[in-house]
Amino acid sequence: MPSRPVRVLSRLLSRLRPVPSLRATFTVSFVAVACLVTVLVGILSYSAAARLVRVDEQTVFAEVVRDLRELVEQEPLTPEDFAPSDSGGPRDDLIRSGRTDVQVLGPDGEILDKGAPGLPVRDADRSTADAALPGVMVEHGEVEVGDDRYRVVTVALGGGRGAVQVAQEFSDTEDLLRELQQRTLLFVSGVVISAGLFGWWLAWRQTRRLVQLAGAAEDVARTGRLGIQVPVAGRDEVGRLGRSFDRMLVRLAQSEEDQRRLVQDAGHELRTPLTSLRTNISLLRRIDELPPGVREELVDDLAQEARELTDLVNELVDLAAGQSSTEPVQRLELADLAEDVAATARRRTGREVVVRVAGDTTVEGRPGALQRAVSNLVENAAKFDRGGSGVIEVVVARGAAGSPGELGELGDLDELGGLGGVLGAGPDVVRVEVLDRGPGVPDCDLERIFDRFYRAPDARSLPGSGLGLSIVRAVAAAHGGAPFAFRRAGGGLVTGFTVRGVEGDG
Repeated sequence: MPSRPVRVLSRLLSRLRPVPSLRATFTVSFVAVACLVTVLVGILSYSAAARLVRVDEQTVFAEVVRDLRELVEQEPLTPEDFAPSDSGGPRDDLIRSGRTDVQVLGPDGEILDKGAPGLPVRDADRSTADAALPGVMVEHGEVEVGDDRYRVVTVALGGGRGAVQVAQEFSDTEDLLRELQQRTLLFVSGVVISAGLFGWWLAWRQTRRLVQLAGAAEDVARTGRLGIQVPVAGRDEVGRLGRSFDRMLVRLAQSEEDQRRLVQDAGHELRTPLTSLRTNISLLRRIDELPPGVREELVDDLAQEARELTDLVNELVDLAAGQSSTEPVQRLELADLAEDVAATARRRTGREVVVRVAGDTTVEGRPGALQRAVSNLVENAAKFDRGGSGVIEVVVARGAAGSPGELGELGDLDELGGLGGVLGAGPDVVRVEVLDRGPGVPDCDLERIFDRFYRAPDARSLPGSGLGLSIVRAVAAAHGGAPFAFRRAGGGLVTGFTVRGVEGDG
């Protein structure tokens, strides 16, 4: 049956509504942006080019007309002066100035020298030819000559001597601009098609890893297996997402494994007291047949087993709550917390509990969880020191355990045979140590005392579940630290844990 994290992930995936694929969305978006930009650039480019060409043509023609007016105003000229000549003349100057057609009119507006092609002569042109003042002009914006269109200006020679018509064809310019427009459209179409192909390729390249990631998530939801390797690499956001998803699966798998182990271990440990309770309850059916002494012993056994079962359940709840605690993180003084635990231990056990502090012990953590961890260490020290003659010492200090001058009698960790590698932390680590003068723990058991339900052979006759130090390990790990234990010089044991301190303090 799928675990709770897998069911939650499956429900999240099932709630997703069907939407277009990211690859299609990315491709369409890329093509739309490319199309918009290309069309906009094409329109602006064509408009600018067409405007420049038209303005240039009009400017050239306006200069030709201006030169003609200045010429006829400076000196009296006749229609014969504008006749074609091998030696050059005003006509050649007008034609040389641009793509200009020249036609000469007589005094009555008759055509003396027909242009190529011939230009139409209207009443306004005839009136201009008969004008007395030189330079008088009439302009026709658009004149159709055959299949072509011209702009025509008629300039009077003055004194009723006639006029000169100059014309510029602009239909060929419009044809040129029309061809430019067609080529621009072809270019824009090519760019849009190329953008579509490139966008599809780019979308495929960028979403390929997302598709793999989605496939991995679907496999997890379908099969319930959290050990699937996520095939996503790279240093970009997709790579980071893949690595985060991979780490999430690892955490979920670890959480599922922890839950499974906790259930198995709890079932194993609960089986013994429940079996004993069932046996004693069966004897209650014949309690009237039992001697008074046996009855009292039976009731005491039932009460003791009920207490042990209650303690075991409470510790299991504490352990499970410590793995998924919602207690808010606060800044606190670990030394003050240890003082509170010591005061409580003195009232409960009547033992002498001394707290020693070295350096700044400010940390950020969950007060309830940390107090539970310190309390478990002190209770263990009191429980296993059966004689009760030694002082229980609680050391809260900043830095690595065994620092010279801080622990005095503890001496060198190498001589203690402890877990020196775990304790060799930097100055931003705060440690809690509980020192007792009990029987100690053999070297072979030091590395196992923080395992769930593990109890050393000498301690199996004492009350307890073997979960206290396991809770210490869970709390330490949740606060960026680790538990440790080693034998104490002169007899006894040192147990404790480290917590990540507040940077910049101390």
